[in-house]
Amino acid sequence: MIIDLPSTTTSQLNKKLVEIRERGGAVALGRVLTLVIAAEDDEQLEDAIDAANEASREHPSRVIVVAKGTRRAAPRIDGQIRVGGDAGASDVIVLRLYGPLANQGRSAVIPLLLPDTPTVTWWPGKGPKAPAQDQLGQLAQRRITDAAAETNPIRALVSRSKTYVDGDTDLAWTRLTNWRAQLVAALDLPPYEPITGASVTGEADSPSTELLAGWLAEYLSVPVKRVKTTEAQGIVAVRIDRPSGPIELHRPDGKTGTLTQPGQPTRRIALHRRDNRDCLIEELRRLDPDEIYEAALRGLTKLSPGRKPARGSDRSTTASKKTRETTTKSTATKKKPEA
Repeated sequence: MIIDLPSTTTSQLNKKLVEIRERGGAVALGRVLTLVIAAEDDEQLEDAIDAANEASREHPSRVIVVAKGTRRAAPRIDGQIRVGGDAGASDVIVLRLYGPLANQGRSAVIPLLLPDTPTVTWWPGKGPKAPAQDQLGQLAQRRITDAAAETNPIRALVSRSKTYVDGDTDLAWTRLTNWRAQLVAALDLPPYEPITGASVTGEADSPSTELLAGWLAEYLSVPVKRVKTTEAQGIVAVRIDRPSGPIELHRPDGKTGTLTQPGQPTRRIALHRRDNRDCLIEELRRLDPDEIYEAALRGLTKLSPGRKPARGSDRSTTASKKTRETTTKSTATKKKPEA
């Protein structure tokens, strides 16, 4: 059920929520948190709401969507309440803020927060440079950004590494869970030898590739090369060097990886790219500081640039460069999960 309340106030929204609860159309009890989604009022807004609805089936919550509309309009709040099948296991409140109110999301959200429950703020699109200092970030115990949605993902990561506060995290980091699990499991197998170096290969603007390399540099305490490639999206390969031979995890198609290491049979591993729903579900399972993510951010300063050998002279030609530029422009409008 979707109820529209044009030109409304937070007081009227609260009254409507009470009315719906009294009618038995929605259960407000049992919510474990409030999820605030800070986004622009554009075509990607519904995708973020759908991801939150799916996540609410594991984490029942109140979802408050702060959608910034045009700044040139007259000040106005258009409210919308979604319950039942349109809201998963949550109640969804959509606030479309126009004019000067577009920058007053905090005052609109506070009256709608659930009492005595933690608050999580998620920026599915472009996020603030310092999430903990943002007006909506200040309300939250957990702040979730997505560097992959930024115009310059790597610059966004570097900026957030300088402003990191306990409670910050990023979906570019969450997309690495399966990669990190496979690499740790491989290192637990014989031969047990010292690690001499490592390299991580991926797209030049892949924040997940950058974070994976930073994580290895921080915890292995060996030189780690960050190799850039145009062969595939996101992370393509990881190599960990040891005296008897390297551990290599290669995923050229974004779906299946091949793990090879001395003394062990070659294994094929499912390494599909994770969508926002899966990543959001994982992040909502914990509200404590993510020290491993913080360490990966520190590791970004320890990376050395690498160079992937060309497999053909066409890579250095002007035509190849133009093809890559065209591809980049065509995919810039809607970036897919890149890990």
